[in-house]
Amino acid sequence: MASTAQVSFLDGTLSLIHIPLSLYPTFLQPILKVLLPQSRGALDLNLDGLTLDNGRHGFLNISVTPLECSIVCHASWARAVFEPVIRQLPRDAARTVSISTDAYVVFSVISGGMDAGSRVADLASPLALANIPIFFITTYFSDFILVPAKERQAVEKTLLSRGFVLSEDSDSSFTSPYNHSRGPSQNSGWNELPTTPPPSSIPELQERTFENLKKRNVVPYIEPDLLLVQCSSREDKDTIGGHSERPLTFHQNGHGSRHHNRHSSHGPCWADTVDTKFYMGLVSALVSQPRFLSITLAQGDLPSLLLDRKLLGIFGDSIVGPTTEGFLLVPIFLDLSSLPIEATGIVSGVAGTLVKELHPGIEVDHNGRRNSRQEELELSYLSTARAGAVILGAEVSARAMGVLRGVLAREGKS
Repeated sequence: MASTAQVSFLDGTLSLIHIPLSLYPTFLQPILKVLLPQSRGALDLNLDGLTLDNGRHGFLNISVTPLECSIVCHASWARAVFEPVIRQLPRDAARTVSISTDAYVVFSVISGGMDAGSRVADLASPLALANIPIFFITTYFSDFILVPAKERQAVEKTLLSRGFVLSEDSDSSFTSPYNHSRGPSQNSGWNELPTTPPPSSIPELQERTFENLKKRNVVPYIEPDLLLVQCSSREDKDTIGGHSERPLTFHQNGHGSRHHNRHSSHGPCWADTVDTKFYMGLVSALVSQPRFLSITLAQGDLPSLLLDRKLLGIFGDSIVGPTTEGFLLVPIFLDLSSLPIEATGIVSGVAGTLVKELHPGIEVDHNGRRNSRQEELELSYLSTARAGAVILGAEVSARAMGVLRGVLAREGKS
């Protein structure tokens, strides 16, 4: 059965910030300032990036991983909140923090009913083949793809050339006409350096990607005893401005599920629509400098979390989602600090190879279209400023590590 993926650009230009873990305590206060619910009337700074009606961030991601603290926020918040802290640091320390010089835009992929591999396949493949660098963030509700703002027209042209059409109610929203019951593309995101001429097929793109990773000595690894859960804040329906919202439905059918009951952007401050205990738990978790925590706020979605399962007790009953033993996730980390930020296609190479190798019976054509109806590989991805994490179910992570280690083996090369 065919299903539709809607692709919509969110308002605003974003910055990507890298903070080394050694400086995390120094930046905790500005992180909390950006994260906690705001209203324009309460701000002492004239900042963009908040919705007019409820003071919510159009898009914000804060990720603390074993490799770094990474933040995606509106460019005005980066300038007003983070740059002053950087200027106060000793020169050597300040050099270790970075704010992207390029501005980014983000688009969401709403793809209810689609499998994990094909959610963004028809988007990522043409973008990677067009040498457009992207950052990929999977959340409990949606997938988000960041692209350089200067590439926005190229992104739109590429999508239109591959059969996506503008939706009737938006100048920057595309709908995919493809049948998403087919398998995942081999191409999804963060790749190698742009090349001339660009790769002409998915296999060529993957080969270039892994050769580039080998040259940079990128080695996949798993943190011992680190298991993650993907969940959301619970909606507090008693505080939604006196009007009824459609209740959320959560189907625990694997971590690749999508729950697309979008929420109206109209009404009270968005802090009034969630359990206060969630924010108390979030602040407590961030103050503890967690081993792994990624929070994503996006207009239309409740806050989404990907976090170390050991933090679940902090949140109590303020979160919902598949958090039981059978839904634990394992992140496989790739330290990409040796690659330039404009590198492209890492997700494509990693995710595409895992889909192919972990399901050897699948036949994939040169465009990444799968000819089998075999069960999908549940897989998510998180791009941070200088790293990537491919996230799989605990039961397949060991096999996935074997695949990646084999592909990235030096094979005697110096």
